Amino acid sequence: MTKDQKKDKSKLHYLQLPKTRTGISGLDEITEGGLPKGRPTLVCGEAGCGKTLMSLEFIVRGAVEFNEPGVFMAFEEKSQELAMNVASLGFNLDKLQQEKKLRIDYVHIDRTEIEETGEYNLEGLFIRLGHAIDTIKAKRVVLDTLENLFAELTNQAILRAELRRLFQWLKDKGVTAIITGERGDGPALTRQGLEEYVSDCVILLDHRVENQISTRRLRIIKYRGSVHGTNEYPFLIDEEGISVLPITSLKLEKEVSSGRISSGIPALDNMLDGKGFFIGSSILVSGTAGTGKTSIAAYFANEACKRNEKCIYFAFEESPKQIIRNMSSINVDLQKHIDQGLLKFHASRPTLYGLEMHLVMIYKLIKTFKPQVVILDPITNLITVGSVSDVKAMLIRLIDFLQEEQITVMFTALTLNNIVNEQTDEGVSSLVDAWILVRDIEFNGERNRGMYIMKSRGMKHSNQVREFVITDKGLDLVEVYLGPEGVLTGSAREAQKLQEKTGEVLREFAVNSKDREIIRKRNVLEAEISNLKMEFESIEEELNKIHQQEELVKQVTNKTREEITNMRRGETPAKNIKNDRGK
Repeated sequence: MTKDQKKDKSKLHYLQLPKTRTGISGLDEITEGGLPKGRPTLVCGEAGCGKTLMSLEFIVRGAVEFNEPGVFMAFEEKSQELAMNVASLGFNLDKLQQEKKLRIDYVHIDRTEIEETGEYNLEGLFIRLGHAIDTIKAKRVVLDTLENLFAELTNQAILRAELRRLFQWLKDKGVTAIITGERGDGPALTRQGLEEYVSDCVILLDHRVENQISTRRLRIIKYRGSVHGTNEYPFLIDEEGISVLPITSLKLEKEVSSGRISSGIPALDNMLDGKGFFIGSSILVSGTAGTGKTSIAAYFANEACKRNEKCIYFAFEESPKQIIRNMSSINVDLQKHIDQGLLKFHASRPTLYGLEMHLVMIYKLIKTFKPQVVILDPITNLITVGSVSDVKAMLIRLIDFLQEEQITVMFTALTLNNIVNEQTDEGVSSLVDAWILVRDIEFNGERNRGMYIMKSRGMKHSNQVREFVITDKGLDLVEVYLGPEGVLTGSAREAQKLQEKTGEVLREFAVNSKDREIIRKRNVLEAEISNLKMEFESIEEELNKIHQQEELVKQVTNKTREEITNMRRGETPAKNIKNDRGK
């Protein structure tokens, strides 16, 4: 960044409008820091939309959390009535008044006593309000509601002049003010149609009912000198006050993690490159009824709690006790995690709220409980309170929020007739990081379950169909078994295994028979060879004897011939010849 850019940035920072934090959950994010400090803000809307409650919470939060005393000037409800109305929210107005952090001033205006004259003015109100502000050194002021001051006035000139005087007087006092106004007829935001023009900030509250489901929404109409959210934001009124859900950022600039988290099923982790899902990712488990989607979600929650991580389980179909009982049949004890404070159930029918209110409720519980894992089971039930596009819009915002918080979320969704229909395909599947499909496999008169991974972004994953088995010992995936007719499951797989084993035994028996025949023939041949060898040795011995005899005869014959020859020559005495002949 250059020096000139730094200077420009510092100037922009210097020129930013000072703001006062409201303390209302979500509202400060939408307004980029709060309401304009020292300026009036108009909060308008129809009866029952929450104007008085929002303005009163603005005063109470300021006194309690930011040490900014406030004055609440009411023209409709008395101090005791206001105290009783907000006691259920945990606001103790009497205590705050005793501590001089809050002052409630009820001004009774009798419309029959109001006469439209040229001398009508608000000097009396200014004196009374100024005294209240000075008494407790108030920083915040609420006027509820403005219409009571000008209910019977028809002279627009007087009305416009006094409104301008009122707003300018509040600015001169340097207080951050909220002025409530009732919704006007037609395009006008207020009954007089003037307040929105002289206010620096205008907030419109709306309470609408669609398909017998009520939803409260907030929209900032204008905010002078400041950027702000311009969409409609749902807000919830519960025992903790008002919670506004900002729409998450549309910029895809979220941090991602390379860490992994186990699904709780080792065989499924092996299909996911042996490591499981990415931390902070979104997972969809879809399938027909009875395929074990809730069991997979419960296993995922159980595994997270075993790692001492927190998990919130949002159930839209079954009660927590029902889920706990059912999961005990597959050797999963969820109750112990609840007792340890690691697992929290929130069960409700989808028709309890509209989609936006469900989103606010989920957002608020997550902010409070701060889990590492979130489960929504099943999201297809939300179709009963909104269209597919509405559910998709809600889930986009929820997934964006969870990714920002690096929270891993698992959705379960129901599909029909083994077809991935629009409830999941168009609604969620394109948004999630991993999609697991569990389906029925009907074969050989049996219904079994098969599982395969449709997609898993950023990792190598198996493309095979595995048989998904649910037993009293838990969940498991059986290795792929291919038969002559394709993938076999259940008894067909066992029958094929038995048939193949029988074939192996028969082949082994046949091989053994051949081996024994070969051994027998070898033994016979070796015996014959041995006999022939013995016979050969015997013949050889006889031949050797004959040869020896022949040699002996030959030797005697040769010797005799030699002697005869010698006798003829007279070399040998006659007696010797006789002796030799005798021999």
